[in-house]
Amino acid sequence: MKKISIIMIAVLSIAVSCKSKKGAKTVTDKASGMEVITLPCDEFRSSTATAFRATQSQKSSDLSLSREKALVVAKQRLAGLVETKITSVTDRYADEYQTANSLEMKGKYNNLTREIISQQLNDVTILCEKTVKESDGNYSTYVAVEMNKDALKKALENKISSSAKLNIDYDKMKFEQIYNEEMKKLDDAKK
Repeated sequence: MKKISIIMIAVLSIAVSCKSKKGAKTVTDKASGMEVITLPCDEFRSSTATAFRATQSQKSSDLSLSREKALVVAKQRLAGLVETKITSVTDRYADEYQTANSLEMKGKYNNLTREIISQQLNDVTILCEKTVKESDGNYSTYVAVEMNKDALKKALENKISSSAKLNIDYDKMKFEQIYNEEMKKLDDAKK
């Protein structure tokens, strides 16, 4: 009986410490009876049909450092998501186009993609930013950012068109078709 009491006290103290975390909301799931924690800015967690999105939180004893770290890491996560998806587009485009120098073309497109993503990260929109002061005196900042998919596609098309070597083998209609198909796959995967 004493062991059960100790376990119950431990469980209650963990539950209280989780509930006391500022900024987080907890709701009990009726089906499982488990508590579901919703963090600030979580409603912007998933990408949409028109934008790539990423969320992040960071903690620091300095308010401005907490905000800066959260934004930097959110942008890094966003860049990783975009790069993965765009690499898939460019690889598929190079494979389907079937040029004699398909491997060289992939390399050029991948380098171009990294350059474009770096430029586009300057145009990232902050959808949500919330900072809370924790009981220990530290600040936790929650951030959600997004990058417009059409703006990214236009930037890629403009850069490809302006590159003499890539423009020779560039079929805008084919590229757009593959781009749209890959973005649809991303949207369908979330359903």
